[in-house]
Formats: sequence, C-alpha cells, structure tokens
Amino acid sequence: MTENERLSQDRPQKDRPWVMRTYAGHSTAAASNELYRTNLAKGQTGLSVAFDLPTQTGYDPDSPLAHGEVGKVGVPIPHLGEMRRLFDQIPLTEMNTSMTINATAMWLLALYQVAAEEQNPDLDPAEVAAQLAGTTQNDIIKEYLSRGTYVFPPEHSLRLISDVIAYTVRAMPTWNPINICSYHLQEAGATPVQELAYSICTAIAVLDQVRASGQVAEADFGQVVGRISFFVNAGVRFVEEMCKMRAFVELWDELTRDRYGVVDDKMRRFRYGVQVNSLGLTEAQPENNVQRIVLEMLGVTLSKNARARAVQLPAWNEALGLPRPWDQQWSLRLQQVLAYESDLLEYDDLFDGSHVVEAKVAELVDGARAEVDRVQAMGGAIAAVDSGYMKGELVAAHAARRARIESGEEKVVGVNVFTTTEPSPLTADLDAAIQTVDRAAEQAAIESVRAWKEQRDDAAVAEALARLGEDAKSEVNLMESTLACARAGATTGEWAATLREVFGEFRAPTGVGGAVGVAEAGADLAAVRERVRSTGAELGTRLRLLVGKPGLDGHSNGAEQVAVRARDAGFEVIYQGIRLTPEQIVAAAVAEDVHCVGLSILSGSHMELVPAVLEGLRRAGLTDVPVIVGGIIPESDGRELRSLGVAAVYTPKDFGLTEIMGGIVEVIRAAHGLTAE
Repeated sequence: MTENERLSQDRPQKDRPWVMRTYAGHSTAAASNELYRTNLAKGQTGLSVAFDLPTQTGYDPDSPLAHGEVGKVGVPIPHLGEMRRLFDQIPLTEMNTSMTINATAMWLLALYQVAAEEQNPDLDPAEVAAQLAGTTQNDIIKEYLSRGTYVFPPEHSLRLISDVIAYTVRAMPTWNPINICSYHLQEAGATPVQELAYSICTAIAVLDQVRASGQVAEADFGQVVGRISFFVNAGVRFVEEMCKMRAFVELWDELTRDRYGVVDDKMRRFRYGVQVNSLGLTEAQPENNVQRIVLEMLGVTLSKNARARAVQLPAWNEALGLPRPWDQQWSLRLQQVLAYESDLLEYDDLFDGSHVVEAKVAELVDGARAEVDRVQAMGGAIAAVDSGYMKGELVAAHAARRARIESGEEKVVGVNVFTTTEPSPLTADLDAAIQTVDRAAEQAAIESVRAWKEQRDDAAVAEALARLGEDAKSEVNLMESTLACARAGATTGEWAATLREVFGEFRAPTGVGGAVGVAEAGADLAAVRERVRSTGAELGTRLRLLVGKPGLDGHSNGAEQVAVRARDAGFEVIYQGIRLTPEQIVAAAVAEDVHCVGLSILSGSHMELVPAVLEGLRRAGLTDVPVIVGGIIPESDGRELRSLGVAAVYTPKDFGLTEIMGGIVEVIRAAHGLTAE
C-alpha cells in the first residue's frame, strides 16, 4: 500500500457542516431577493431574513410611525405580494429559512406559508406546509429585555407564541416555531451566567404556556420540546463561550428530562444557531473585527458535542453601517474555509476529559441554576419582566462592562489600547465602505401598499380581520384566522391593529432607575460632576438631560448607559424608554424644561428623525436647548446633521461615557453663553 493510499484510507469521515447563513435584507423585497439568490450561488446553504422595523412592530409603510424606518434595518413586507417578490425564484419547499421576527412572527409565518402554497399550486396546502423547514425567532421575552420590538402585553404575546408552536408541531413538523434568543441578552450586557439563566427561564415560560393551553397532548409534548431551538451569541472570549455552549447542553438536557419528562434523547438535544457578537465590533480600526469574528466562530464550532446547527457571521464593517454584498461574501468565506479546508469536522469532541473545561462548565452551570431559581421564585420570567428585575440586572451588568473598558481593565485593541494605526485602505473612502439604503425605498413601499389595496377584495379582507378579532377574544388558535387574513390580502398593519384593539399595547420597564453605574467616581468623573454642579449653580437649577429614542428602533443599550452615567455625573435624567415620536420628545423637553436633548438612533433613520426633533424644538421656542445625537452614523451624515444645528454627534468609537458627559456640559454652557473656562 502506498503512502497516499494509506492516508486516504485512514482519513476520518467528515461530519456535515453546519447551515451557513448571512443575515440580510434591506430596501425592497426585489433588492433583497437579488441579494439572497446571489449569496446562495456563492455557497450559502440557508437564508436568514432581516425585516425592517415597521414590519417587526406591526405597521404598514404609510403609517406616520414608520416614517424614516422603512427598509433601513431589513426588508419591508407589508403584504403577501411583497413576500412573493422576496422569494421569487427561490423554491421554499427546498429552502431552510430563518426569519428574525418576534411580535409579528405568526403573521410572517402565515405569509411565508401562503407564498409557498402559491409556488406549488399542484400540491395540497397541508402537504406544502409539511415540507417547509426553517425557524421563526418568535422570542418576545428578550424583546422586553433588550431589543425592543415587542407590541402586545406579555400574557398575550405568550399566547401568540404558544399558538404558533402548537400549529407547527401539528402542521409543519420540520419548522422550528421559536428560537429562544440569548443573542440580544449578551448585547444588552448579560454575563454568560445571565445569558444561560434568562434563556432557560424564557424556555420554561414558553413550555409551561404551551402545556397549559391544552393544545398538545401530553404524549406528544416531546415533539414540542424537540422543535424548540435557541439563537445564541458568541463573544471573543472563545474558551468561555465554548464552555457556555457545553453548559447550555447540560442545562437543557436536565430541564427537559426533569421538568417536562421527555425520555427521548433526540427530543432533548440542545439545538441552536448562532450570530457571533456584533456588540464587540469596533468602528476604530475596523479591520480588527475580522479576527474577532473568527475567534467568536471558533467558540461555537470547536466542541463537537456543543456545535451550532447554523452559523451566521456579521461583516467587518457593521459598526460603520450597512455591509455591502462583498462584505457579506467575506463573512461567508470565513465559515467555508473553516468547514471545508480545516480538519475540524473529522474528529470527535476535542474537549472531553479536559479538567479546565469541566471546571468552567460546572461553574457556569451552578451560577445559572442559582439565577434560574431566583427568577422562578419571583414567579418566572414574565413576573421578572414586569418587576423590572431582569432588565435592571442587564443594565447594571452592561454598565460594569463599560466601566471596565473605560478604565482600561478590559482591553479592546484599537480602542483603548494599541490605538496607533496606519491609514486603512478598507476605510479610505468611508462613504464607499458601506452600503446605503435608497431613500426612495420608503415611497416605493407606500406605493406598493396603495396598489395592493386597490386590487384586493376589501369585503373578504374585512371578513377575515373580523374573524381574527373574534378568535382573539376566545381561546381558539389564531394561526388559522391569520392564514385566512394572509390569503384574503390583509396587510401587516391591519393584522397587528386588529390584535392591538383586543390585546392592547405594552411599555416595558427601562431598567435605568435601579441600575448601579460607576460604584466609585474616579478623578475624571469627579471633575465632570463638579462641572455639572457649578454649571447648574450658574443657571440657578440642576442640569436636566432628556435621553430620547425616536422612531421604532428598540436597541436601547446605548441610551440606557448614557442615562445611567449621566445620573452618576449629577444630571437629572429624563428617559421614557423606546419608540417615541419626535413630537413626544419635543413635548417632554418642554414639560421637563430640559437643558439638553440627547437622541439615540441605531436604525439608520437619523436623517429623517433628527431634523424633525430640531424643527419641533424651534417651533416650541427652545432655541437654547442643544441636541446631541448618538448612533451608527456615517461621517457624511454627521457633517450634515451638524450643519442642521446638532451640537455634537457620537458614534461607536466614542466609548468614553464620562468624556461624553463632559461634552454635554460644554454644549449646554455654549447654548447659554457661559464661558468655556
């Protein structure tokens, strides 16, 4: 036998790679469809659909609340016609599609199913549904804690989740009706223990709701557990992250066996997809993000017994703006090199028997069990949302992390250490380094809704929506009436408005009030605090800062941290939470007689929303109230905002919150003609 023959014979059989995705969707359904088909041609093996904020929060593009938000962070899907365009020439019965959608998950799943039925007119609708494979995110609890795209109160949201789970277990057996999502918990500051614990608490709340609904026979409950998936985050501390995933496996197996009596090992298997950490991506020296993404990917792929089923990676430039197709291709190639060129998939688990790994996993499991017990003693996840406990814990953990970065205890290369850099060819032209959304997309979406309504049967729509409203008042599973609304031609806004009338709306606690910021003020914070005090004395009142979140953007982490640090610096802080209109922010500025308005916008809608706030303040006569803006704002947009009257623009590279507080004091002093000293 030759050496080549021996090597060929001895080479281990490779495992199948995970599903490879990129998270994508923007502008219009047609533009997103072109991107999807291009990515699939490049070797992507599944789709991950990003929807815009109006779609996620149940508004049509022509709603006043949708202004400036259409097509910005995802694709607008206001009706079945746009779902058809989104998946044109993509056979849905052969695809594995993940849809990041929560409050309106039932509606988008219905549109997806009906679009698939239309692609397969020769098949019975039930046969089509049974062939669909994919995932709806559908975890509303983490929306109350971190991401902010909730609509309905918790108990009604859980009812919608339960109905989707019961329907899919019966009609769509290869569909994951929920992925319990720890991703955004980590983005909001969760420690690994909190990420584990709060995800498990969410799973308990969901599974208890499904069991209590009586829609699934006890003998079939294992099928429910078997279709639950998770969507997790992976940070750059890849050893700890890998141990976290092994801890998840252990905790999930224990929970499903002991609490829910599932005896089938396959049904108890921990199944998860991952998007690695976007929070840790930096605007400063953004080329460093590539190695961060690789390390984060290793944390969820190295351990075979805790390996992700699907992976999607952010692009190196996401801290700058919307990635281009080339940037997404680069992220896809990172996965492909690991899966196809390395020998990772040829071996059993690399960490079995490691004393270091076993000790770390045990530490995480013990900490998570204790936190789960604490939340369950409060009455479970929903009670801990209502009380603000979990939100407050996340805000405090995030504040502690920010403080470690500012002090230099936690080092971020290119940000607070090794900041000397050569000019980067990747960012030589910042305006060309990201993709911009066509500002005509909003008007196109509005026209699409108008044209759709003109050609549909309004009587059939009204009948379907009336049925939905009546079913919502009962205990009937709402998926069937939702499918009827989709087939009749109802819009996203009409479906959600019908349920808003029955269920009402909800505003989650902000978590700011009880959060502990900087435990001990260092010299820098003490100096700013004195500056705040003395400026207030000169003006004859304590300085008041209004922190506002205009539009539908629910990513409140930055706003919360600004609010906590401003309170630490001596400001009186007015923060009313997310999803406010410019008019509401102006009204609050007038009512609270504030000295400065700080706006946080991460959805890319700053060029529409900020001018509206500026104009509202002028009309209200508050010309001496400066406006500052923070968010993912390209430099060209920053220049334009400053030319319109914005006093300061902060982006992710401005990580020093105490320094930002000092800047706020100075813009207040300048607005009142006080000396700079």
